[in-house]
Amino acid sequence: MTALNCNGRMLSLDSPVVMGILNVTPDSFSDGGRFLHRDAAVSRAIAMQQAGAAIIDIGGESTRPGAQPVSVDEEIERVVPVIEALHGELDIPLSVDTSKPEVMVEAVKAGAGMINDVNALRAQGAVQVAAELGVPLCLMHMQGEPRTMQQAPAYADVVAEVRAFLLQRLACCREAGIAEDTVLVDPGFGFGKTLEHNLALLRNLHQFADVGAGVLAGISRKSMLGALTGREAHDRLAASITAAALAVERGAVMVRVHDVAETVDALSIVNAITGSDR
Repeated sequence: MTALNCNGRMLSLDSPVVMGILNVTPDSFSDGGRFLHRDAAVSRAIAMQQAGAAIIDIGGESTRPGAQPVSVDEEIERVVPVIEALHGELDIPLSVDTSKPEVMVEAVKAGAGMINDVNALRAQGAVQVAAELGVPLCLMHMQGEPRTMQQAPAYADVVAEVRAFLLQRLACCREAGIAEDTVLVDPGFGFGKTLEHNLALLRNLHQFADVGAGVLAGISRKSMLGALTGREAHDRLAASITAAALAVERGAVMVRVHDVAETVDALSIVNAITGSDR
């Protein structure tokens, strides 16, 4: 099965893996401000590796609904020192969560081995930069942009439209010389979707399994889980684990989560029941 070469560190996707979330931001929806300082971020990442994370995703700009953009320089100042510190501390690959080509370049220079782009490389020059950097990618679907995406999301057929978008972005990558088997796709739970849209995507996640190198699902602590359970973001552990397990059962090869140890335990059960071969 697929193994991704993440800037010299290998990431096997023979069985589903956990991506740990590390937000070095003051305003992320669940843990904004907790890991803004480098030492706190490094300690958190080390703990996630020890808990079983296969890769750490480092982001310096919040993409929660209503979030305001940050400058290129500010984002670089947030993420690059953390990536540099962690590259020497961790054995697992690092991912940078960004849509800015300039941040992609500096992050990969610092040691990042994957680019996770919620904008699916639609920024000017992003596809070309990603092709030159040569690290694996994750392309996510988002209707609109973070400041306005949840105001009135609408689709005729959310599953078909999201899948068509991801296939189109994958084609752009292919035209730029990016190998298809190095690109993960993410349907973008909560990014310009209603609760009904999110549920339809999770219910039909298997329809994305043949797109690129596989599916990354990011549902951890999201508002769709709050809508279903009535719980605040910090109290959605059980719901997040359930969603991750359902995503893997429906074909996801990677789940992006805040609660690494608990999700790793859950996936060990799912893998034992469903089989880990993909």
